[in-house]
Amino acid sequence: MTHDKKPLRTESPKVNNLQAVIIDKNTTIYIAPDADPEEARDRYVNRHLRIRP
Repeated sequence: MTHDKKPLRTESPKVNNLQAVIIDKNTTIYIAPDADPEEARDRYVNRHLRIRP
């Protein structure tokens, strides 16, 4: 007797309810409506675009 696993059902956030922050021409991130866009941009750049030694 084999049981097939059902895929996990996850709720994705509604993009219309989020605030878009443009990082560069190819990158846009979405944050909570009450979050600070400048802080989010700085955090993204520090995490993803920093040159590692």
